[in-house]
Amino acid sequence: MPLITSKELFKRAYEENFAIGAFNVNNMEIIQGIVEAAKEERSPLILQVSAGARKYANPIYLKKLVEAAVEDSGLPIVLHLDHGDSFEICKQCVDDGFTSVMIDASHLPFEENIALTKQVVDYAHDRGVVVEAELGRLAGIEDAVNVDAKDATFTDPEQAAEFVERTGVDSLAVAIGTSHGAYKFKGEPSLDFERLEAIAKLLPGFPLVLHGASSVPAEYVELCNKYGADIPGAKGVPEEMLRKATTMGVCKINIDTDLRLAMTAAIRKRLVEDPSTFDPRHYIGDGRAAIKEIVRHKIVNVLGSNNYI
Repeated sequence: MPLITSKELFKRAYEENFAIGAFNVNNMEIIQGIVEAAKEERSPLILQVSAGARKYANPIYLKKLVEAAVEDSGLPIVLHLDHGDSFEICKQCVDDGFTSVMIDASHLPFEENIALTKQVVDYAHDRGVVVEAELGRLAGIEDAVNVDAKDATFTDPEQAAEFVERTGVDSLAVAIGTSHGAYKFKGEPSLDFERLEAIAKLLPGFPLVLHGASSVPAEYVELCNKYGADIPGAKGVPEEMLRKATTMGVCKINIDTDLRLAMTAAIRKRLVEDPSTFDPRHYIGDGRAAIKEIVRHKIVNVLGSNNYI
């Protein structure tokens, strides 16, 4: 089975009220952990590559690893560019064989966001590639994304409908209260479900996307801190809120921070408890196992994408 686009995945997800997990990947072990969990749970996947991952691992290596995952698992897998910030990077990924790209021009004025998104859509669609865009700005820090809370803006439902119509984009990331990174919510977590409902009503059948949707499991934060990290207490998005969002038009949920915390906790634990080890296969293998555990949990209990196949 070759790499696929997200079109059919999102259509079924919308109709059956679940979401596809979009998991950020940086190396072989992360990809293996994600794919092993999805294979056991018979779930499709979106494996996404950020600007930081492209710089760290080289896009050629990442693409070949994802292709190996498809060959090994037989799963429906999308290779997606996360937060492309220019036409040039989106074009490069399309030309390199990605089946989905995100153009994030949310920092630009509305008309400029439309113009740049439309340019990417025209190029990608001519080559059979789907496009995600973003309207509204999430606060937080993750890789190249760095938005101060004062600059964050929620998505306007009327603008969202106009944006989709004028750009022809295939999915839209909306800002309803999630936040990039591990440091979320000084108060109680809250998502603006009224806003999400209004967007969904104006865009019936259209797939919406949530970024900044990691739940920041407390056990991994505690493990990291126990074994020498200094991660302040943080509240992520409660999983029941994410599950509710999947019944309201959200067909793709991005997950990155949870993976980082799980892998870091497992590696720190091994290095502290077994200080004589110098075999990367031991401690990175522990990290891979932790990735598999958290991804399986997300697929079954949050996304609802298990038993797709």
